[in-house]
Amino acid sequence: MTKTLTALGLESSCDDTAAAVVRLDADGPSILSSVVEGQTDLHALYGGVVPEIAARAHTEKLDYCIELALQNADMTLTDLDAIAVTAGPGLIGGVLSGVMCAKGLSAATGLPLIGVNHLAGHALTPRLTDQLQYPYLMLLVSGGHCQFLIVRSATDYTRLGGTIDDAPGEAFDKTARLLGLPQPGGPSVEQEALKGDPKRFAFPRPLLDRDGCDMSFSGLKTAVLRARDAVIAEHQGLPTKDRADLCAGFQAAVTDVLVEKTRRALRIYLDEKPDHPALAVAGGVAANQTIRTGLLHLTEQLNTRFVAPPLALCTDNAAMIAYAGAELFQLGHSDDLTLSARPRWPLDQSSAPMLGFGKKGAKA
Repeated sequence: MTKTLTALGLESSCDDTAAAVVRLDADGPSILSSVVEGQTDLHALYGGVVPEIAARAHTEKLDYCIELALQNADMTLTDLDAIAVTAGPGLIGGVLSGVMCAKGLSAATGLPLIGVNHLAGHALTPRLTDQLQYPYLMLLVSGGHCQFLIVRSATDYTRLGGTIDDAPGEAFDKTARLLGLPQPGGPSVEQEALKGDPKRFAFPRPLLDRDGCDMSFSGLKTAVLRARDAVIAEHQGLPTKDRADLCAGFQAAVTDVLVEKTRRALRIYLDEKPDHPALAVAGGVAANQTIRTGLLHLTEQLNTRFVAPPLALCTDNAAMIAYAGAELFQLGHSDDLTLSARPRWPLDQSSAPMLGFGKKGAKA
């Protein structure tokens, strides 16, 4: 490209309110600023994200995040070329907060508006951080989503498989609640697992006995519950060492499933003989070092490049939304003020939904 493109991105699909400024020029993409305001303290008493509380917090924080992102980038709204916003999927109240804010900015400034699929933001992050060339295999693994995608362009995704029930991040959160650990559950379980024995509890590796790339983690979570109850019955409580062993065993089971299913997905992807074969991971669970290490060893065995974004870009952020919006804008995509917030929005529109249909369409 020759023309410089500067985009403001907004993200509010779950419990992180974020704004960022990203620039694309002849040297590639660069993040000029990235602001993320979390809500962990607001939801701590409830053991998970409360949608109504999250939506209200987004409404309160979006203006602040935008102002700070522009200030950190040493810019004003007049320096921008476009506004990108997460338009789904996600908690509808939060998504709606971001979409309405972006619409207001677009109407006031005349800047083009681009609605971005939150999953596309994650899927395109390796192009923002490493300028990865198409096509590549993406393992998108987060609190609400887990799927294998062959990413062919900013608008072309082929899903090879994914979770048919709980996503890994959701399983981590629920396991943390079962064991009395703080939320978010992923980091809490990972820290406990460092002190535990991953081989003590014989947890199942769901769906490894079936062909394909689909995954299931609901049964694994139930196995942890039963093991926990057995420990409590024996000791009249949950000793610290037993809790660490439960975390280590659970994390090892998730890692084994993800690595083996990734192996299968890589075989399908590599059969297409891509010029620059690569596996990328994104999403909050991609921050887990044990899972990253397992995937890295797998790609080394298969002579495939492994790309994992910086930890700050694994969790929800607006830099990925700004970048995805910029790519879409370069392809001629933009939206008007009829842009709708979508609680469900599969990236691969041609594949059958993994989780069935609801009143508002395919869930995933």
